[in-house]
Amino acid sequence: MEKLPVMTNTNQQYDDAVRGCRDIFIKKTRDYGTSWRVLRTISIADQLYIKARRIRTLQEASEQKVGEDKAGEFRAMVNYGIIGLVQLSLGASAPEDLDEKEAGRLYDSKVAEARATMLDKNHDYGEAWRDMSQESFVDLILMKILRIRQIVSNDGKTLISEGIDSNYIDIINYSLFALILVAEGKHTA
Repeated sequence: MEKLPVMTNTNQQYDDAVRGCRDIFIKKTRDYGTSWRVLRTISIADQLYIKARRIRTLQEASEQKVGEDKAGEFRAMVNYGIIGLVQLSLGASAPEDLDEKEAGRLYDSKVAEARATMLDKNHDYGEAWRDMSQESFVDLILMKILRIRQIVSNDGKTLISEGIDSNYIDIINYSLFALILVAEGKHTA
């Protein structure tokens, strides 16, 4: 009997992965408020860098000393990427304290931007990400972080390249793709 390919529903899987990330974001908002509003772009890039480097270290190391898994770090990168997008859209002059409802609304709005980009790219690239390694996702995320750092050092200006927001969106989507593949059992958590 011929084995049928596993049917995937990327939209549902994407939404499920986002739901887990959003749940963490909202719970942390309850615990800490919107303290992340003080973060500048370079600080967000550094937080993303720490998370991506930890995953890379776990991928290369034979021993793990801290109990947090790679999936948790990918979720954190989704949330920091969304925080980055929110920070870019609000700017430094907006109030630091946002209520939970407003923080959730902003989160949802930025997820919608990332999801729209995912749908467009999935159409054009034919879901090539499903055949990528977790190591490639991490390497691409690290590259995007280095691009953000370079753009910051160029005072936010680019000549022909995408801006900081596009790099955040790619980081969010690569992280969500990794979470989907972990949920499918194709990548390790």
